Amino acid sequence: MLISEIFHSVQGEGELTGVPSVFVRTSGCNLRCRWCDTPYASWKPEGDQLDEQSIVDQIDSFAPTRHVVLTGGEPMVARGISELAASIRERGHHITIETAGTVAPDGIACDLASLSPKLSNSTPLPGEIDDTWIGKHDALRLQPDILAAWIDHCGPSGYQLKFVVSEEAELDEIESLVSDIPGKEIPASKILLMPEGRDAETLRSRSAFLVDLCKERGYRFCPRLQIDLFGDTRGT
Repeated sequence: MLISEIFHSVQGEGELTGVPSVFVRTSGCNLRCRWCDTPYASWKPEGDQLDEQSIVDQIDSFAPTRHVVLTGGEPMVARGISELAASIRERGHHITIETAGTVAPDGIACDLASLSPKLSNSTPLPGEIDDTWIGKHDALRLQPDILAAWIDHCGPSGYQLKFVVSEEAELDEIESLVSDIPGKEIPASKILLMPEGRDAETLRSRSAFLVDLCKERGYRFCPRLQIDLFGDTRGT
């Protein structure tokens, strides 16, 4: 499995913000988000080929940390990810999977599905990448049936819907997307709004309107704690 990095930090985003966690970042992605903050695991995948035992041994070296985050890139496209998750579960770890929700769970061990469907603000601009990737990205980025499958798989308390937001006008797009998830009534508390940005100043500039939207609609504001603590730095 191509692994970009394995590191020990605290969760910076979502319902488990602040929880000490071991992050396993797979390298490779089926999307090409314009504002991707891990291009080394998506646009230009890099890393080392590690077998399952090597990965698990590194996770174990950070005992007593119990929480493990499988992230990327897109971890669900990594070959052997289900087997790796099973091994991690056997060792008693809590597993968060950070995914765009474009690949079905197919029984994978998971305690918290951190689902981050990509809005239209994620689509690469012409000239940034081969134009065929723009079409692929737009065709794949929203998969309502797969999002529903993740919610069924992890249960009513085992998921969160996390949206990267650049401007207030995107709220309509978010609410339309949520309403399109078949057969699901999504509680407002499960919808997390996170400002798009890779530096503290940009995040602050976009946080004020997001906080107001969360107060108005009952959504949850999602900071990026890792940026505040460490800046835009790998391995954090």
